[in-house]
Amino acid sequence: MSDCLFCKIIAGDIPTEKIYEDAEVLAFHDIRAQAPHHFLVIPKKHIASLNTADDAILIGKLSLTASKIAKDLCFADEGYRVVMNCNANGGQTVYHIHLHCLGGRALSWPPG
Repeated sequence: MSDCLFCKIIAGDIPTEKIYEDAEVLAFHDIRAQAPHHFLVIPKKHIASLNTADDAILIGKLSLTASKIAKDLCFADEGYRVVMNCNANGGQTVYHIHLHCLGGRALSWPPG
């Protein structure tokens, strides 16, 4: 079994509050929410970082899934942020590619 936190979530070994799931992706609430709406979208296929990604269709599906969920949760029209951190200096702490979607409040730039 993988030591990857997100692989364990996908396998059902770690419970999470799922928002969306299909054969290729899983979305769930971030346990350290930084906005009223903050969820992650991850591929079920383990990809360590954006630097090692080679499936453009799957990477695009992460963004489209975030958009669909933002619409379903009724905050898309007000606006939201989609972020993918890459490696240590980019803020990545779990090395399984994941997209953050944050909304429900005004977000400033730069983030900090």
